[in-house]
Amino acid sequence: RKGSVFVAEHGLTPTPSLPDGSTGDSQFDGLTIALNDTTHMASLACRKGQEKAFAAAAKELFGSALPGPSGLVEGKEFSLFWTGPDQWFVETRLDKYEDIAAILKATFADTASITEQSGAWARVELNGSGALKLLERLCMVDSEKMPTGSAVRTMMEHLGVFVICRDAGSRYTILGARSSAGSLHHALVTAAASAL
Repeated sequence: RKGSVFVAEHGLTPTPSLPDGSTGDSQFDGLTIALNDTTHMASLACRKGQEKAFAAAAKELFGSALPGPSGLVEGKEFSLFWTGPDQWFVETRLDKYEDIAAILKATFADTASITEQSGAWARVELNGSGALKLLERLCMVDSEKMPTGSAVRTMMEHLGVFVICRDAGSRYTILGARSSAGSLHHALVTAAASAL
């Protein structure tokens, strides 16, 4: 069932990433910063001795090979990026699949260890040519050389984050711990106001 149907049926209220409940949308010269609470995510790890069956299940579900170090693969249904040896994060939109972990478990069965990650991470989207100047100020990633379809883990204002390059030079996703979403958003907006 779609997330909106589930929420309405059970009287649930989605909790926004920011403590004040705002969308966090901010506009600067050449840059838009916005929180994205419409994506579900799960971790996927191959179990020891299951590499062959795991790879076959991945090919069946994703239709492509799994990305290697710093790699990202974006498909119609799922996107996934490398997080460590034999480990990935898998993303999908809320309106596609409400329970991404259950979808993965149905395909990978005992070949993988899977955990729901949606509620653990805050997702901030950077759109525009100003994204590079912002990233240069906040992290050690050589953002100018990041190709489309890459993802790296780094520090940003003492916070551990993933920087995902969706479109080189203009479109990036920053994933940070949801518990520190306010601090991450504040760091991004403050740096943007200074740099742009």
